[in-house]
Amino acid sequence: MITTPAFAGKRYAVLGLARSGMAAVESLLAGGAQVTAWDSREEPRRALEGRVELADPLSIDLAGFAGVVVSPGVPLNTHPIAAHAAAAGVPVIGDIELFALARPELPAHRVVGITGTNGKSTTTALVHHVLQSAALPVRMGGNIGLPVLGQAPLPPGGVYVLELSSYQIDLTHSLACDVAALLNITPDHLDRYDGFEAYAASKARLFEMQQADQAAIFGTGDPETRAVAERELARHVSGTVRCVDGADLQHLQPEWPTLQGPHNLQNAAVAVAIAEALGLTQAQWAPALATFRGLPHRMERVAQADGVLFINDSKATNPASTAPALAAFPPNPAKRIHWIVGGLPKGDDLDECAPYFGNVAAAYTIGEAGPRFTELLAPHMPVTRSEMMCDAIQQAMAVAKLGDVILLSPACASFDQFRDYEARGDSFRQIVQALIGDQPSSGGEGTH
Repeated sequence: MITTPAFAGKRYAVLGLARSGMAAVESLLAGGAQVTAWDSREEPRRALEGRVELADPLSIDLAGFAGVVVSPGVPLNTHPIAAHAAAAGVPVIGDIELFALARPELPAHRVVGITGTNGKSTTTALVHHVLQSAALPVRMGGNIGLPVLGQAPLPPGGVYVLELSSYQIDLTHSLACDVAALLNITPDHLDRYDGFEAYAASKARLFEMQQADQAAIFGTGDPETRAVAERELARHVSGTVRCVDGADLQHLQPEWPTLQGPHNLQNAAVAVAIAEALGLTQAQWAPALATFRGLPHRMERVAQADGVLFINDSKATNPASTAPALAAFPPNPAKRIHWIVGGLPKGDDLDECAPYFGNVAAAYTIGEAGPRFTELLAPHMPVTRSEMMCDAIQQAMAVAKLGDVILLSPACASFDQFRDYEARGDSFRQIVQALIGDQPSSGGEGTH
């Protein structure tokens, strides 16, 4: 566990007791803090009985508290805790800010922070894999894997690699990353922000917390990311800012089986730039890219049967995230993709996917977005209104040919039919395995 004596004697409230909230409570208690904790669920409250004061932070006077630690899932733009804490002059923070406060007590280390609308999980896992392959002590946390506070501190020379969502950055005020990276910014989560500009500004705050001599790395695929890079070029010490597009790595990409497609070239380019900012050489990072296995639900190769490849890209919850998946399988020589698309829509169009409609042999629409997506796609490709994913898979299997790809890349949230994108992807995997039965298959993972 990561903690610090700087917590001793201070009072903190923790709202939300899922994994990161529980890790925050344990870290604060171990550091000697007095903790008031709350969750709407009874089970996590019961687990802390006798160790903390159990009370909803909204129901108590917060004057004198050092901070209110909230889950990233708490919408600060609408939840009353933000105003309640502000009235008492108490900062609203997250577990990443507690980690930042604990850093002075940790053995000498470096921190990598990675953000972006799409690709940050893959890039974070890839950086972790590259550093591990180079025999560096490394931990991965933030928006991926285990909560960073719940992990054992690294020995001297270690590197903490953190995936950071905009929600987590909003709750962080003093994390000066030794290396910070921004992959891209496209519209997402706009229900939590006052427009796209505010969302982009949230991402940019990761760099505003840095010192001028710390490394900043940027993708080049969209104007918003380039604008942040321009501002940081003016503020950073010369040579500490890099903008990468992957063109210099393109000749190597065929050697990376789980990093195919233009989106993964960008992810890999950022990961390589991070590795080099940490002092690694090409002799260290190049072999690691070839052995990276990827992530579940990110262009995951579920099976191959009768020459048809089944891909689970359930984590593509918006059109900008689905577009690279469609781009990863260009028609050669015929259209290859049988695209399962739909769910709970985040917008009213598929404009970001449109440049790659020519790669799609047929679409199968599911969920609440089905009628609208059918209307949008019908002028461009054959469309089947499937409604349920099991029907879509069966319908695609009935017509897919040797060399084709059956791709679940929904461009939508999952909540109309599934608990989350992971449950949706698990369902796809289970249905595929049940349908192919004893047919020859081979698995593996890919990612975006």
